[in-house]
Amino acid sequence: MSFKRKLIVSLVASLLAQQAFAEDAKNIKSKEVSLDVVTVKGILPDRLESVPGSFAVVDEKELEVRRPFSIKEALNTVPGVNIVANEDPLGLALNIGIRGMDPRRTARTLLMEDGMPLHLAPYGDPSAHYSTPLERVGRIEVVKGSGQILYGPQTVGGMINFVTKPVPRNGLAGSVMATGGNNDFWGLHGNVGYGTERGGFMIDALKKKGDGIRDNHDFDVQEFTIKSEVDLTDSQTLIAKVGYYEEDSHVSETGLGTIDYANNKFQAPTGKNDRFQHERKSIQLQHILKVDEGIKLSTNAYYIDSWRSSYRQTDTAGGWDDEFGTATGVTAIDRDGAPGCDISTPNACGGRHRPRSYQVWGIEPRVDFSHKLFGLDNDAVVGFRYHDEDIQRDQFRDDSPLTINDLAWTKANGTHRESLHHTVKAQSAYVQNTFHINDWSLTPGLRVEKFKTKQSILVAGSDPIGPDGAPGGVGGLHGTKSQTEVLPGLGATWSGIANTTVFGGIHRGFAPPRPDRDLASDPITGNFVTDKTTPELSTNFELGLRSKYFKGISFESTLFHTKFDDIVIKSVAGSYVNAGEAAMSGLEFAGRVDFGTIYNTAHNVYLVGSYTNLFTAKFKKDGLNTTDGVIAGNRLPYSPKHLASVSLGYQHPVGIDARVGADFVSSQEPDAYTNGSLFAPGMALLAGYAGTIPSYTLFNASINFKPVNSKATYFLSGHNLTDKEYLASRVDGMFAGRSRQVFGGVKLDF
Repeated sequence: MSFKRKLIVSLVASLLAQQAFAEDAKNIKSKEVSLDVVTVKGILPDRLESVPGSFAVVDEKELEVRRPFSIKEALNTVPGVNIVANEDPLGLALNIGIRGMDPRRTARTLLMEDGMPLHLAPYGDPSAHYSTPLERVGRIEVVKGSGQILYGPQTVGGMINFVTKPVPRNGLAGSVMATGGNNDFWGLHGNVGYGTERGGFMIDALKKKGDGIRDNHDFDVQEFTIKSEVDLTDSQTLIAKVGYYEEDSHVSETGLGTIDYANNKFQAPTGKNDRFQHERKSIQLQHILKVDEGIKLSTNAYYIDSWRSSYRQTDTAGGWDDEFGTATGVTAIDRDGAPGCDISTPNACGGRHRPRSYQVWGIEPRVDFSHKLFGLDNDAVVGFRYHDEDIQRDQFRDDSPLTINDLAWTKANGTHRESLHHTVKAQSAYVQNTFHINDWSLTPGLRVEKFKTKQSILVAGSDPIGPDGAPGGVGGLHGTKSQTEVLPGLGATWSGIANTTVFGGIHRGFAPPRPDRDLASDPITGNFVTDKTTPELSTNFELGLRSKYFKGISFESTLFHTKFDDIVIKSVAGSYVNAGEAAMSGLEFAGRVDFGTIYNTAHNVYLVGSYTNLFTAKFKKDGLNTTDGVIAGNRLPYSPKHLASVSLGYQHPVGIDARVGADFVSSQEPDAYTNGSLFAPGMALLAGYAGTIPSYTLFNASINFKPVNSKATYFLSGHNLTDKEYLASRVDGMFAGRSRQVFGGVKLDF
């Protein structure tokens, strides 16, 4: 049975079951229940004071005030969140780390849109090359505590859910927005919808273009979304959403060596030819049945078809030679066999294409209900999810310049370097119950992750692979692995002080194995293997306080500790390895003061800030292999000790909101393997992979003006206002951070 047919059958079965519940609800004559129109919300419950752990909500109003250029600025005020923007200014290739987790491709942070996964393949390839455009977002929810066990598979650090704007329910509504700025940036966004009390629809269109961070780089993205919502009955709502996204960017995923960076940190010698393309099609269906005031049954079904392909002419930074462990500090062409090919003449050189396709679908029925176990008020959640992934990864390369921007030619005439087919079938079940005991709440929960993966390596190193993984064989190497993980959690809250909650929790975290970017053979046997890494398991603790006790003042502070049994880290050439025990501990703080509320005036001066002190982020034991560079006590890569963000703003009753702010990131250490034996002495630094990443502070500001009784909003926003030059990352070489970006525009609501 095909995956589409499975999805349809599963969805129909679930809807029929819910319809049966609906019929039963109609037949309950002894209860007089007033059923309100069902509205779609995010993942956080209505009773926020009972959430068993730390969380943050960035709502639409805050997004409008800050006018972020990308998701990096949107989440800067959330403590514990570290976003590295080193490849493109818009954050199209997301690198988000929470509480000391390696931010590379957001592999340890669960990303969702309305509860639908956003990674290319959450189990088989948890890489983030897409996030919901902020123009479609109603609010962003960030959850870091034991409440994560309701979601998955990544639960080691935190999760981010983008809640999209609802469809209109009162006639015609929409907006148009135009933006423009330096670096040849411009954007257009339009939204229009119509609705009545029984339902509605909404059409959304987005287009953005601009220059990249480095020379010869640019980005071009567009997205179209249709969302509809209809009340089938007074107690049932059906929501459907269809999306199409396309990216076509010139971006070099390889950084610079030390000499090149010193000469011109923004150069990209092959940037005009290096390219990243991404096409994403998605369908999401949600059915919500409110049986009565205490029972809600919901089903979430999704299907995502993604295709992405990158083209590179340089594969290692700084002329690094992985065979001899040497480097030159300057960029070298990877496929340089064509006549006249040189780094100064990239149009005469070849390169490599990495096309990959992903088909992901799943269905998740869930019931939320209230009950009176032990005579107490209880809120319970029980759910199950089936999730399926089908992944095809290939690599084609050739020395000919005809490979440039021509995947079809390279497939037909070049070398088929790699072919890997990967499937995942995962079942997740979860249950969570909150006991409300006067001012206390106690929330035990349990999640079970059961998944089966199958990898088939057909071609590796340009050779067909045999059943034993040896090059030159026939039939391919096929590996199947099944695993079940039981992930308990326990959270508690106390709300004995007005508008104040003390919370604490412990839960078992889980992250699937990380796939290598490129297939590599065993250095001893020369054979290729499947399932190189094992899943990550962690134990997460936290204790915190959130309060709005004082008028006009709100804050949250959390002490956290995370212990990994066998952490996964990046090794050389896009490879990943298990590195043993590791630990992260820290303190988070976020707060806001509104002086207008304190002094009862419409002229509001406000102060918003967040701070994270990650005082521990280290390996606990030496690594087994000297090549990995894992040394007990060394700091984990890309885990800055200090993160801080502060903004001072003013709101005037005529409709002006202006603010200035600053963001600080302390120094960071690069990947551990740069300390290993793969590099000859001094070569890792020369290639740009090794060396501490210095701290930096960036200033930003925004101003919004919406005249009273006007439907137009005028805005201006700027980031890195001093145009500071700074080193953002050493992943695959040295990457400079984004330069000054200023943009303005107008938005008209109707």
